[in-house]
This record gives sequence, structure tokens and C-alpha cells, in this order.
Amino acid sequence: MKQATATQLAVVLGMGLFLVACGGGDKEGLIVPPMPAPAEYAEKHMPADWWTDAAKLEEGRKLFIGETNPDVNCASCHGKDGKPVKAGARDFRNGERMKLYSDSVWFWRIAEGVPNTKMKAWKSKLSEEDRWKIVLFERNFGLAGKGWDPEKHAWVDAASISAAGAAAAPAAAPAEAPAAAPAGK
Repeated sequence: MKQATATQLAVVLGMGLFLVACGGGDKEGLIVPPMPAPAEYAEKHMPADWWTDAAKLEEGRKLFIGETNPDVNCASCHGKDGKPVKAGARDFRNGERMKLYSDSVWFWRIAEGVPNTKMKAWKSKLSEEDRWKIVLFERNFGLAGKGWDPEKHAWVDAASISAAGAAAAPAAAPAEAPAAAPAGK
């Protein structure tokens, strides 16, 4: 009888250690950095002034829930609040995981999908601008108030990016004065 109890205890402890090693209750498993974006996406970044743009954020929300384009409904898998409603969908509320995704990687995954998953490519149904609006909205679940700083390669306070972007924006060139008419004619 003692042998059976010891074996059962060993099995239970082994399963517990296995679950901890695999990420415990996190259905997404271990938190590991994603693959870097391929060259065609690596240098694409959210326009700096969008990180704090409430109107763009709202447009992103409408796209995410399928209100703007019924063919695209991110919430049908990822949930309206970023909590997945379908197996395998990424949980956008997990800030520890999502901070590993640059804006370029996030944009790339929306555009091209994720191989060997149910996440399909959306570039044929969404303009580039709309894909950025979705990135803007999705980051709100786990990285609210943050924006990707391409120079620091990190998520930072979004207001600092918007302010820096506004300061770095080139001033509009003054309009050229019309050419003077030749004298005496």
C-alpha cells in the first residue's frame, strides 16, 4: 500500500513540475522572443504621432471588432478585451509576452499571418494604414500608454515618442514666391 502511495505522489509531483516548466496555467506556454520581422517589414514602424492619437485608436478598435470591415474581425479569435476566445489565439493582455514584439513584428504578423496556426494573412483585406491602426489598438490590452521606440528597440512611454516625432518632423517649406516679370516688357 505504501508503494502505491509513493508512486502516486511521485506522479503528481512530476506532473506539477512539468506544468511549471511549461509555463504553468498560461495556455500559450513559455514566454520566448518571437522571430524578428523579415527585411521587408523590419524597418516599418508606427507613425510616431499615432501612439497618442485617440481617433486612430478608435478606428483601430472598430477594425479589431469587425465594425469597419465585417470580413476582418480580430475579436472573433482574440476576444473584444484581448482575452482569447479560440484555442491558439495570442493573449494580448500578457504584457510580459507582448513587450517582446516590436511594432514591426506585430505589423508583419497581421499582414502575413502566422504559419502553422489559424492566424491568417490580412494584407489583402486591410490597407497598411488599417493594419497599423489594429497594432495601435491591440497594444492597448497589455501595453497601454506605451509605444515602440525604434531607436531604443523598446516599448516606452507613448507621449515621449509622439513628442519626439513632432519635434523631429521637418517644417513645411515656405511657398516659393512667384518669379518676377521681366522689366520693360
